[in-house]
Amino acid sequence: MAVHTTLSEAPLTQGTLLTPGEVAVLFRVDPKTVTRWAQAGKLSAVRTLGGHRRFHEAEVRQLLTGVPQQRAGE
Repeated sequence: MAVHTTLSEAPLTQGTLLTPGEVAVLFRVDPKTVTRWAQAGKLSAVRTLGGHRRFHEAEVRQLLTGVPQQRAGE
């Protein structure tokens, strides 16, 4: 059985890994949106032995700095 991976296989030495749900909370989006971003190559992910995606916190925080903040009352 061949395993086909379309996500970047970054080493696990970059620090804390976040779940799609944790990333979704930071960006205020649905976890499925985070998964779509990973599939589209907009966000790199690693796979756990169980096949779940995890995201490097440093990369997520860097991307988060480029997201405009929502103004109060919107």
